[in-house]
Amino acid sequence: MGRVRLYLEEPLGEGQSVSLTRDQAHYLFGVMRLGPEDGLRVFDGVSGEYAATVAEAGKKRGVLSVGARTAPLALPPDLWLLFAPIKKERTDFIVEKAAEMGARRILPVATEYTNTGRVNRERLRSHAVEAAEQCGGTFVPEVAALRSLDRVLADWPEDRRLMFCDEALAGEGAGPPDTPGPWAVLTGPEGGFSDTERARLGGLTYAHPVSLGPRILRADTAVVAALTLWQSRLGDWQ
Repeated sequence: MGRVRLYLEEPLGEGQSVSLTRDQAHYLFGVMRLGPEDGLRVFDGVSGEYAATVAEAGKKRGVLSVGARTAPLALPPDLWLLFAPIKKERTDFIVEKAAEMGARRILPVATEYTNTGRVNRERLRSHAVEAAEQCGGTFVPEVAALRSLDRVLADWPEDRRLMFCDEALAGEGAGPPDTPGPWAVLTGPEGGFSDTERARLGGLTYAHPVSLGPRILRADTAVVAALTLWQSRLGDWQ
């Protein structure tokens, strides 16, 4: 089937012909050097992964022929990631790792100490797609628009627990309860959470403050540590 995997927006099925966008054609034929009759794997985030063959290859366009389905859709656990955006490259890193590590939904949130007031949602979505292509996933997580933490909490679903990664608990060893069901992980900005935010989160019945070890971590490192902790305890790494 070839080493290359490509995410395609349209629903796929065996025997289908798919026209490529200019960017997709450039990637397959200019970067990966595929040509007519070369094989690859494609997925749509809905129905699974399929074997495919290059039917037409050009500099600005191409056509793929979709073959048999090779893997079903594999949904990650029902886990959201809430994080405060930081510098562009590090925010890109966070989204990539969240997609690789099995977050189903990624929500940038603005906290009191968040240093950036906007994010490029389309760019972050493209990073999530690339991560899914590279890690063998068949699902691409949703990347939500940036919202304030207050607004997100105001609309919070009652059945979803929140793992609140509180840097003030460094060294205390508090982890999430072993309670299955929908969850979310919340990590803070480079300046940490404010006292007001910490007090509000501490008063929510669905929020569970946790420690990420004996040291205060960088914001992007904290995301990886938090997802690892949750996945190893409650997710599909068990």
